[in-house]
Amino acid sequence: MKKILLGPGLLILLLGLILFGIFEAKAEEKPRIAILPFFIEREPFCPVCRTVFQRGEILPNAQNTMTRLLYQQIEAKGIFKVIPLEKVEEALALRNRRIYDERPKASAIELGRELGRDFVSIGFIFRFEERIGSSVGVERPASVGFDIHLFRLRDGVEVWRGRMDETQRPLSENLLKMGSFFRRKAQWLTAEELARVGLDEALKGLPGPTELEGK
Repeated sequence: MKKILLGPGLLILLLGLILFGIFEAKAEEKPRIAILPFFIEREPFCPVCRTVFQRGEILPNAQNTMTRLLYQQIEAKGIFKVIPLEKVEEALALRNRRIYDERPKASAIELGRELGRDFVSIGFIFRFEERIGSSVGVERPASVGFDIHLFRLRDGVEVWRGRMDETQRPLSENLLKMGSFFRRKAQWLTAEELARVGLDEALKGLPGPTELEGK
């Protein structure tokens, strides 16, 4: 039997293809998630868990802003394979949006399963007030309130919840929150900036893939 000797170039190419296949397989192993666009909640409590929130003004583009920020931060985590927002919106367009007011958890789970995902998230905005002033001084600080729930679709179990209910305060009002003050750049943030920081802090508590699957 003749031995086939491979040149260095061909060996490198084959190794590259093998490694690429391994990386592709690992990428496919990521759990799949559908992120629903945020809903505006006019009642002072979360329709899923009944936690009470401070109500307030909600800027017209708050839903798009919060949804975009959540997509960005979930994708940056690298835990999930995220379905494009356009596909989620297409599926939502085929349904009566009232059912998400009447039974948000069940409706989100049904939609996630319909899309063939492993997890689904649904979030609510209670307050999204812009600051009046600048980064160095304000008449009114930014104020944000939101709640997010993540459900595992094989059994409908809630595996994580993230929330924020905060009006930015100066350091002089609460020295115990010095770390939080400096994470907020030691300046007055816009509503979007405050929401981004709040999402980042909430997502630090998001479990890893093993915990998500077995929790």
